[in-house]
Amino acid sequence: MKATVQKNIVETFKKLNESVSSFSQEEFNIAPYKGSWTAGQTVEHIIKACSGYPKLFAGNKKNTIRKPDDNIKELEGIFLNFNIKMDSPDFLKPEIIDYNKNSQTLALLKIESELLNSCETYDLTLTCLDFQLPHFEQFTIYEWISFALFHAQRHTKQLNAILHYMTEL
Repeated sequence: MKATVQKNIVETFKKLNESVSSFSQEEFNIAPYKGSWTAGQTVEHIIKACSGYPKLFAGNKKNTIRKPDDNIKELEGIFLNFNIKMDSPDFLKPEIIDYNKNSQTLALLKIESELLNSCETYDLTLTCLDFQLPHFEQFTIYEWISFALFHAQRHTKQLNAILHYMTEL
């Protein structure tokens, strides 16, 4: 399981970083159309949503009494269904400011490294007790990492759409 999860982390962040690197610093902070986030805001949202996992994983945990991947299919179905429009919770909304592409790229690399390290350090089948998403039971470490990856994959597609839209102008 760990090798597969690590491979998914590397692949997800490779595609995300390729997408981010496709933007110039100037393009990074231009909204492609009214009401859209900029690429910088989208990346900031990913950073906010995918940060802090090592602290969660180091917190209170228990042995899982169900299959450790029970929530994966539902998470995948939600986050990789691009016909669903989602609203971000306020605490994950990015500020409307200009973002530095290089700083954000470094933050993404740090998150990738933390997730890979967490894979190596923790038993992925343990259930985390310190935080829970609304409408879900408590997640295993494996489910939390999968959540982060599905979320990053969703927004990688959004970044590619922003770039496509901007290059078509």
